[in-house]
Amino acid sequence: MTNNRPDRIRRSELSTPGSSEKMIKKAAASDADFVFLDLEDAVAPTEKEASRAKIVAGLNNEYWGSKTRSVRINGVHTQWCYGDVIEIVTGAGANLDVIIIPKVKAPRDVWFVDDLLTQLETKLGLEVGRIGLELLIEETEALACVEEIAASSPRLEALILGVGDLSASQGIRAGHVGAADGAGEGVPYPGDMWHYARNRMIVAARAHGLDPIDGPFGGIKDPEGYRREASWSATLGAVGKWCIHPSQIEIANDVYAPTKSEIDQAIEVVSAVNEAETNGLGAANLNGVMIDAATARIFEAVLERAELCGVLR
Repeated sequence: MTNNRPDRIRRSELSTPGSSEKMIKKAAASDADFVFLDLEDAVAPTEKEASRAKIVAGLNNEYWGSKTRSVRINGVHTQWCYGDVIEIVTGAGANLDVIIIPKVKAPRDVWFVDDLLTQLETKLGLEVGRIGLELLIEETEALACVEEIAASSPRLEALILGVGDLSASQGIRAGHVGAADGAGEGVPYPGDMWHYARNRMIVAARAHGLDPIDGPFGGIKDPEGYRREASWSATLGAVGKWCIHPSQIEIANDVYAPTKSEIDQAIEVVSAVNEAETNGLGAANLNGVMIDAATARIFEAVLERAELCGVLR
């Protein structure tokens, strides 16, 4: 199994019910970087097994372009998990890039899916380890051991903060999924109530070379609220956010890509530091600010991100 994680762009991860052939087709034609066909929360229990065939057909027959193709299976604690993995990978493994595991609580949950994938890939003649994993950190047990979870499998590519289920698990009083101000009545929470969870998840992901992804925002008629939440998570180091409605895709693609001014500044800083080093200096003065190798490291990351997003000019 390879440890080389592919470079994927994940500014926008679009949630799509696996029970709807119409919505699967629309998702394939969308501008999302990443689409996950859902078998969990978006699909009623009576439709879960039948939806697998629709997802297999969508993965095999739709044109996905450069999008990452993913499926969110049901959690390992359910009766559907193993069937989801077996049927989807057997039917469309060659056209599946990532599996999202919800409600992870400990590394053992990841190992179960990892081992099952390895068995299926071997049996089907697929490249072992090619199908990656993303994990939803949406239970207090998961947040409490997120560093261990982040190190649990070489298949891991990203961690996602699932604030909806985390609210229930933690007993948070919030008006809707992704709400930032707490209970709908009384005194609003002072600041971003998700800051600790976001920051801890992002640090764990970054420490293990994973992409940190911010979770859903339920106010589909509140684009500014979505942009605010996305901007906060991007500032902390997240590289993308879930989109539960197509109207959120454009905002995510904008927020999580470097702006022209950021790119221009990064080029200027990196060039100034390189010139100083060429001249035998450890630091440089740029517009009245001292910059050095540590500064360049920050802005080199901006340029790498811009190149991945296809916006490097």
